[in-house]
Amino acid sequence: MGRVSIFLLLVQCLGSLNAKENLHTQSQAALIYHQNCLQCHQKLSFNLKQVYFDYLLKYSSEKAVKLALIDYLKAPNKDTSVMPKEYIRRFGVKKPTSLTDQELEKAIDYYWKRYTVFGKLK
Repeated sequence: MGRVSIFLLLVQCLGSLNAKENLHTQSQAALIYHQNCLQCHQKLSFNLKQVYFDYLLKYSSEKAVKLALIDYLKAPNKDTSVMPKEYIRRFGVKKPTSLTDQELEKAIDYYWKRYTVFGKLK
């Protein structure tokens, strides 16, 4: 084998490892999201897709939406909630998340990718 062939084989192996790591990270994020976000919201009359669009309307960018979600989920407050006031009067404000910062970021990244329209419209 020549040097170029060995180099290409090494690059292919590293790419395969990286793909497996990405898949593992995505499945961890999906699990966190499904167990801690979706499970609860499925019982409520306000779905997470609508919440996504409400956050997007208010905060505009991916970075701003994710920061607002993290802030809200760590310290829920009726003044920073995007939920309609009637909903908050009826159900109250959620309790702070018990997720670690890393778990919360993974769940929010997964949530963003699940509902984002950026790059999907033609």
